[in-house]
Amino acid sequence: MRRFASTAGLIGLLMALAPAPAAADAAADQAAIAARLAAWTDAFNARDAARACELFSADLTSTMRGRPDEGRDAVCARIAKTLADRSLSLRYAPDILEIIVSGDLAVVRLVWSATVKRGPRPVVSKEPGLDVFRREADGQWRITRFLAFSDAPD
Repeated sequence: MRRFASTAGLIGLLMALAPAPAAADAAADQAAIAARLAAWTDAFNARDAARACELFSADLTSTMRGRPDEGRDAVCARIAKTLADRSLSLRYAPDILEIIVSGDLAVVRLVWSATVKRGPRPVVSKEPGLDVFRREADGQWRITRFLAFSDAPD
């Protein structure tokens, strides 16, 4: 009986010292991804195109309704051109619906609210999207693929 108690105590001690389950890592990864999206929002709203582009992987492919697929250079050039247009007032805000993490890949389902004002009246649009993030060699989560669709009628 004494040997069983010692074995049970040893098993309990080993379980207490074991690393946290993967769910804890997934929660940390979800928080890191949400922070990356918040940093992008801050950069975009501050009109800092270079900082906004840090979110995108070098192998980015974007798919948006009414546009051909684009890579990182084209997306960043479009962002820079838009942010340089001082006749526009621009604000983006994400509504993150879910983040699913699996190893070094994650999928984020979200809706961006875009407020664009040129002239007296702002126009607000909703852009549902799906972002695929990858944890890259430097440990940063970056978007490698994204799909974004406007709620505007065809």
